[in-house]
Amino acid sequence: MSLTRRQREILEFLRQFLRKHGYAPSLLEIGRAFSLSSSATIHKHLCALEARGAIRRSRGRRRYMELVDSPSSGRLVDLPLLGSVPAGKPLEALEVEERISVPEFLVSGTRAYVLRVRGDSMREEQIRDGDYVVVEDRPVPENGETVVALLHGEEVTLKKFHRERGKVRLSPANPAYEPMVLPAKEVRIQGIVRGLLRRY
Repeated sequence: MSLTRRQREILEFLRQFLRKHGYAPSLLEIGRAFSLSSSATIHKHLCALEARGAIRRSRGRRRYMELVDSPSSGRLVDLPLLGSVPAGKPLEALEVEERISVPEFLVSGTRAYVLRVRGDSMREEQIRDGDYVVVEDRPVPENGETVVALLHGEEVTLKKFHRERGKVRLSPANPAYEPMVLPAKEVRIQGIVRGLLRRY
């Protein structure tokens, strides 16, 4: 697979963005990263990456993209599947004895696990009911990261995290749901979402 320097830079940007967010960047976000104002130029680079087998896209699905790793970089890691996490109303998560294989680049050397998503409150982040999220075991998130949060010591939910003057706001990505604002001491972060897996 022969790529130009700019194509390699864009491919690495896509890899980092997918690792952080779990979905593909828009043309505007790619343009900002490389100071490119022409969406046609960005589209041309993406088409070149696709033609060379570096990425795979779906024309009918917004923000969908897969990186096609070379055989040497396509290693898998077995992670524990620790039941389900609600992306809707908080419910208790259930641990089960299962494991699931995920691409190694989603783990990046840290402790991690997988949860199955239940509900649709994160659908505008492209996280759907039945998806699997790869969760990094990290207790201190940055504002705006998608987290698995333990509420009141007993309920678990999947939401966007924001700090607000001694409180925590957990925001859905679906206008049908309201944000939850709780005292910081009542929220314990169990991990940060690093990737998304979907079975068809």
